[in-house]
Amino acid sequence: METSSAIATFLSFGLPGIGCLAVVEKFVPLFPSYVLLMLLGLTVADGPALATTIMATTAGSVIGAIGWYGLGRALGSQRIEALVARYGRYVFLRPSLYGQLTNAYRGNHFWVTLVGQTLPTVRIYLALPAGVLGLKPVAFVAATSIGTVIWNMPFLSLGYALRGTSHDPVSVGFWVVVALVTMEAAIILGFRFYRRSIRPPCGT
Repeated sequence: METSSAIATFLSFGLPGIGCLAVVEKFVPLFPSYVLLMLLGLTVADGPALATTIMATTAGSVIGAIGWYGLGRALGSQRIEALVARYGRYVFLRPSLYGQLTNAYRGNHFWVTLVGQTLPTVRIYLALPAGVLGLKPVAFVAATSIGTVIWNMPFLSLGYALRGTSHDPVSVGFWVVVALVTMEAAIILGFRFYRRSIRPPCGT
């Protein structure tokens, strides 16, 4: 009930409130973001409001990611790792996950950031190691913005489309997440297989 009241309070401020709600979601992951996005979609009025809601939530999410990025850049590797080891479990960020996110940046920084914004949990905390590693801010913001739109738009649109129907938006959103993650995993595996297939044999 308290969470619902808080969401209602944010919504009462219109688009600025929706943007602030998206910022808060990046720092206080009380429930999956797809749930929030679909609930927001259910509240969107007819007309151009859906597009403006997508823009507001994208802006809020990007601001939240910049906050994590700035925190990582300001505190540095040692202090961030110490904080994650001590407090990370309280916000679903265990040291093993942080290590995996950091190691992911051994590849293309832009694409890692973009794809990371479309993966549950990863999309919240990937900006932290990005800041620690000092990724280029402009490229980071651009990739985060594109990935956030790719994540936000389907769930807001689904919530919008489900208005007045008997479908449960939470269960629908869950299966959409499963489909998105499965598709991304298939693309990544296919790309790795392709790279291995074109790699010249040793000794040639």
